[in-house]
Amino acid sequence: MVIENADKDKITITIPSSIDRFGLQRIIDYLKYLELTSKSKATQADADKLAEETNSSWWEANKSRFNK
Repeated sequence: MVIENADKDKITITIPSSIDRFGLQRIIDYLKYLELTSKSKATQADADKLAEETNSSWWEANKSRFNK
């Protein structure tokens, strides 16, 4: 594996083609997440509140499918 600084805004990583593709995709997805959230002003409390609201509304809409 080779890590290079291509310029001030980018890093180039070269890896062998034999690497596990599934694991590599998970790493890439995590890096995308970091990039997308790097400028967010949301707090963990904001994320927790949103998740709770989403889960509550999903459950209300779908509980009849599980409670028979």
